[in-house]
Amino acid sequence: MAFRKAVKGTVLIGGGAIATVFGLSQFSQYRNKHGTLVYVQAAEPVTVPVKNYFPTREQQLLTLQSTSEFDVLVIGGGATGCGCALDAVTRGLKTALLERDDFSSGTSSRSTKLIHGGVRYLQKAIMKLDFEQYKMVKEALHERANLLEIAPHLSAPLPIMLPVYKWWQLPYYWAGIKLYDLVAGNQCLKSSYVLSKSRALEYFPMLRKDKLVGAIVYYDGQHNDARMNLAIALTAARYGAATANYTEVLRLLKSTDPRSGKARVCGARCRDVLTGQEFDVKAKCVINATGPFTDSVRKMDDQEVPNICQPSAGVHIVMPGYYSPDNMGLLDPATSDGRVIFFLPWEKMTIAGTTDSPTDVTSHPIPTEEDINFILSEVRNYLSCDVEVRRGDVLAAWSGIRPLVTDPNSKDTQSISRNHVVAVSDSGLVTIAGGKWTTYRAMAQDTIDAAIQAHGLNAGSSRTVGLQLEGAEYWSPTLYIRLVQDYGLESEVAQHLASTYGDKAFEVAKIAQVTGKRWPIVGKRLVSEFPYIEAEVVYGVKEYARTAVDMISRRTRLAFLNVQAAEEALPRIVDIMGKELNWNEQKKKEELEAAKKFLYYEMGYKVKSDQLTDSSEISLVPSDIERYKKRFHMFDKDKKGFITILDVQRVLESISVQIDENTLHDILNEVDLNKNGQVELNEFLQVGEGHLILAEKCPWSHVRELCPLPNRDQPVRIFGQC
Repeated sequence: MAFRKAVKGTVLIGGGAIATVFGLSQFSQYRNKHGTLVYVQAAEPVTVPVKNYFPTREQQLLTLQSTSEFDVLVIGGGATGCGCALDAVTRGLKTALLERDDFSSGTSSRSTKLIHGGVRYLQKAIMKLDFEQYKMVKEALHERANLLEIAPHLSAPLPIMLPVYKWWQLPYYWAGIKLYDLVAGNQCLKSSYVLSKSRALEYFPMLRKDKLVGAIVYYDGQHNDARMNLAIALTAARYGAATANYTEVLRLLKSTDPRSGKARVCGARCRDVLTGQEFDVKAKCVINATGPFTDSVRKMDDQEVPNICQPSAGVHIVMPGYYSPDNMGLLDPATSDGRVIFFLPWEKMTIAGTTDSPTDVTSHPIPTEEDINFILSEVRNYLSCDVEVRRGDVLAAWSGIRPLVTDPNSKDTQSISRNHVVAVSDSGLVTIAGGKWTTYRAMAQDTIDAAIQAHGLNAGSSRTVGLQLEGAEYWSPTLYIRLVQDYGLESEVAQHLASTYGDKAFEVAKIAQVTGKRWPIVGKRLVSEFPYIEAEVVYGVKEYARTAVDMISRRTRLAFLNVQAAEEALPRIVDIMGKELNWNEQKKKEELEAAKKFLYYEMGYKVKSDQLTDSSEISLVPSDIERYKKRFHMFDKDKKGFITILDVQRVLESISVQIDENTLHDILNEVDLNKNGQVELNEFLQVGEGHLILAEKCPWSHVRELCPLPNRDQPVRIFGQC
């Protein structure tokens, strides 16, 4: 066995050495090409005037309808589509963009929140001698540096730890990570380094200690993906692009080319989803940037065209922030089924993911209990046994669909490259497919280059390298201090506004309501435990938010951080949006129900409830489970899915039992395993074996119906077993 390990280690170390040599040769080539690019700067200045405001959605729709012909019409408002619009408009092309839902409503808001080259792709490039994958990694690392430069308020470097549990893995992983640094060249964020076991535990105290040899730390970028996508869209709007969300393409328009006699795509028939109004948008070139829906738009052009995308579902979960250090992520390079799991701090919470499995294309992907439990199982493998990884600690979960480019020789989606392809059909439809979030700008540049060539458009080269996005121009790390001093905002709220809106945070602060308190002076929170304030809802409408779902998931990120907190904030959000958008009571009710449905299905609320009957954490027989579920629903009269102290007080009052409020708080805190102020069904069942006593001396006559006991001398247990 020892000999086998030694041989295996030697082979792997040798592989690492080969990888390093290969990397050094490419690094030399990279330095020759990019040696002067220390800081990312625009190659050419943008000559298109930028507006100091962005038009309203109604004004944008009017522009779409009144313009006789655009140079470029982009279909799709994700990162790539908005990137295409920004690239085109800054080259001086008359540009339009249509999105049938909200900007970033699909895959672009459901990522791992990383801006990275892809360590695992580099590994595949080396092991399979795949130069295309290598070029993709190199391109992504360049784009990583650019994205951190053009939106510093929305992004930042993040150290990620790779724990090592076998001695032979240390040189192997070290060589691979060092190669990652070398490929980045002088755009390497910070040099990777090795940690001893004791230092690794110092940086990441939750890490499993037994058999730990050491760790390697490398750097990638992290961002607020939905807000980044929106910043790209708003920047394009400021430069003059006619962008409209909730505008659906019904079909492509075609005309006959007088020279060739062939049918050419010349625009699209559209429908305003909010009003039902239909209209045509004419354009010299139409770009399909619809991510997972790429093939559906291609079939609008040609019904016989074969599919080029193979969708893959990636599930992520959010857990409380105490599961990870504030500024250190974790990478599990080889899970039980060969996938990679990231464990990252984000917005003071912890993200774990992702899975990678084939799926059907849908506008409403739903996370499954199987995927959630897989992630939890992998997390348990890396965390100390002192840290109990509980299903009840999953505060939100989501599934995103990656539009992977199909490789006909591939057996599974894990081996499919994230490389992008630009294709131009016989009728002139330009399609951009595949790729990854980090490379959206390069993908957009390649797409517009292809559009210019295919349609003979009069435009120069791309100007988006180094082009600052919405909120970046006057942002600084200390901007939040001015918000505190000038407006009287809480420090946490001010930091949040600065990191979300950049230099536009002052516009939000100006409309923040007075609290009526000594401190903070302004800034009423939507929910107490998160720094989102009511003024953001008003400003979000200005940023084209048109539904409550837009507000809880993409203008703020409440739905991605805690579904219950998002639900708690919904009534106030709907009231504020109703005033801004003139909703009647029926519309408010519809928005509230639609948002609750979104949380229930797409953000993990449903699986959080469904998992209770078969949870491995509950050691009860089925009959007991049913009995406790009935008792739970007796408390949860409103069918919220959880019990609060008010529910307990209501039940006790109904049987004329008086218990001190502080005592009730103590009891609720003991039952509330995930410490969110609410007792959910799984927590209720976990304490159902009788270890919690509500009151030991309540009169028997008051509780006979509530919790019948065979022996009157036994203590009364409302939450526990009777």
